[in-house]
Amino acid sequence: MRIHVVKPGESIYLIAQQYRVSPQKIISDNELENPEQLVIGQTLVILEGNRSHRVASGETLYSISRDYKLTVDELLNANPQISNPSMIFVGQIITIPPKTINFGSIEVNGYAFPNIDMEVLRKTLPSLTYLSIFSYQVKPDGSLTTIQDTPLINAARNAGVAPLMVITNIKEGGSFDSDLAHTILTNTSVQNNLIANITKTLKDKSYYGLDIDFEYIYAYDRDNYNNFLRRITAVLRPLGYTVTTAVAPKISADQLGVLYQAHDYPIHGALVDHVIIMTYEWGFTYGPPMAVAPINQVRRVINYAVTAIPRNKIFMGIPNYGYDWTLPYKPGTAARALSNPGAVQLAYEVGANIQFDPVSQSPFFKYYDSSGRQHEVWFEDARSILAKLELANEYRLGGISYWTIGRYFPQNWLILNSVFKVKKV
Repeated sequence: MRIHVVKPGESIYLIAQQYRVSPQKIISDNELENPEQLVIGQTLVILEGNRSHRVASGETLYSISRDYKLTVDELLNANPQISNPSMIFVGQIITIPPKTINFGSIEVNGYAFPNIDMEVLRKTLPSLTYLSIFSYQVKPDGSLTTIQDTPLINAARNAGVAPLMVITNIKEGGSFDSDLAHTILTNTSVQNNLIANITKTLKDKSYYGLDIDFEYIYAYDRDNYNNFLRRITAVLRPLGYTVTTAVAPKISADQLGVLYQAHDYPIHGALVDHVIIMTYEWGFTYGPPMAVAPINQVRRVINYAVTAIPRNKIFMGIPNYGYDWTLPYKPGTAARALSNPGAVQLAYEVGANIQFDPVSQSPFFKYYDSSGRQHEVWFEDARSILAKLELANEYRLGGISYWTIGRYFPQNWLILNSVFKVKKV
């Protein structure tokens, strides 16, 4: 697997010649709808596979390895019939192996809304361990809203993927609600009702486990949340269900802010099976333009997380989207969300070249719209995804988690399956 960055004047045909693969393979692997519309700075994932090379006059193993950007040892390993590296002959067929990276195995979670396109889900499920269906909203009395999750559960199980029930403190018709969380976490009878409803839903719907995504909890409810986790794991684990929590991206135990203070990393790490760290949204809808998940900031979070949570329980969050900001940025104005392939298409339409920021390890570009307003776009590409997967491997994390899988991004799955083997449970 290689990542190619498109240069001025390049075409799919010329790029295919460079890597000695067919143009159609590049088009098919990357699912390019308009392969003639390449953008300078765009990434393409090249899956070479084994190729055959006929030795020409004057060629040596060294010159062949250089042409294919391999080492002589890599060529020899793929051609055990070559007993003397200095003696190859004209017309001899040599196997050219693909450039490979092997990080071992990893667990992969993907969040999906019930209205996900089922074809997108079908294409994504082979690359998942868990499918977290978002979400059952908890009501103040401990009852749950209903969602149309049965088609997703059935699709997941048919694909060997474990479906996870997600509960949230999202207020009906609103967003994450601190007061709703307080009501749930401080009332024993409400918790009894909630746990009973969760247990019934897990059983009736054939869920594999539970994912608790409680956000914006008051700092003074930290111990109450910890106690709730103790209660629910004590009930669900003997029944054979796993418990996962989603937590804010903290860089220290005492980090201030309503998003962070009630998420107690050591307690979560001790009690639950997996902890999904939401390492994204540095660049967010109502914030200033920047990378959504800059690798330097993600690293700071993981640096702390591994001191508080067992590494095998940590799932590092990866965003599957980008944002388009109108400049100059004004606080309170919203950026437009877009898919990663959609960002490349936008760059083509506005005639922008894609740049890559080495600090955040993220692609971006700027352009002017028809009204003369300048825009700044940050998104993910093959390079930024590989950087995140390399970080997960460096820290020997148990898994990664995508928010969300609703917009299909072919290059992400090409990269993931090239460097990791996805575990199934």
